[in-house]
Amino acid sequence: MKALLPTPENLTLPQIQEHFDSENKARAYLEAVRWPTGPICPHCGNRKDKPIWKIEANEAKNIREGLHHCSACGKQFTVTVGTIFEDSHIPLRKWLVAWYLLCSSKKGISSLQIQRVLGLGSYRTALFMMHRIRYALNDPAFSEKLSGTVEADETYVGGRISNHRGRSTVNKVPVVAMVERQGKVRSRVMETITSANLKAYLQENILPSATLMTDSFPAYNKVGRPFAAHKSVDHGAKEYVRGNVHTNTVEGYFSLLKRGIIGTFHHVSKKHLPLYLAEFNHRYNQRDVTDGERTVAGLAKAEGKRLTYRPLTQA
Repeated sequence: MKALLPTPENLTLPQIQEHFDSENKARAYLEAVRWPTGPICPHCGNRKDKPIWKIEANEAKNIREGLHHCSACGKQFTVTVGTIFEDSHIPLRKWLVAWYLLCSSKKGISSLQIQRVLGLGSYRTALFMMHRIRYALNDPAFSEKLSGTVEADETYVGGRISNHRGRSTVNKVPVVAMVERQGKVRSRVMETITSANLKAYLQENILPSATLMTDSFPAYNKVGRPFAAHKSVDHGAKEYVRGNVHTNTVEGYFSLLKRGIIGTFHHVSKKHLPLYLAEFNHRYNQRDVTDGERTVAGLAKAEGKRLTYRPLTQA
């Protein structure tokens, strides 16, 4: 198996484009990420039980590069089968550049910018491309719950209402997030914020031995009881920190999310907001590594992820 090509750490287009300047380089890179110990058949799961042969490219016989044959099931495949890249007309090298740009941009990168940078044919193509990447970055299930000290908070994402003074949740989408201090974040779009669904979501993701930190929102009064301890700060009384009691970490995550939505994307629909949460969660959870390592971690999630255009456009 080919050694994994080093990913450039600096976000400069000349370096990135030189790194993925051909389809062969892009394919070899994705093969090294997806198959670090050798090809795996996406049709039957065969690894090394029965031989997998690489078919040599032959333009005269219309045999494309990167094709493999599995002797277990008799089917052919490439590294893109069973991933978001499958059946895409966009060159793989452009896909990898888009992955790198998304994983490197702290507040995200707009589809319009991706369209211009990669020379894509339309905004719709760029938007679909970026949504497929976000879909791949999503973590649908977690093997471990958060532990230690965990901060939880809620916010509302959406536009302002004209001729309305003060804060309002009308026309906004509620989002709940929890962050393990010095650890990872998990967030979810909620239909409504109630004590019952907050309790269910937190218990689903946090160990009972954890210490829960929240603000004084009344819905949290009963939520903290299943945990070892529940401490809160009263923002209404302008109390933001009391010793180690605060929600500054989770509020910092929300700050990045909202700055990205307001400054980069400008508007995000309720339907597609979970995809953007997946993007911001991935960057936050990989915040202590290089841009290249963050990209590789994201590409590793592409396994078994497919997203077609119709589900994105259906109401």
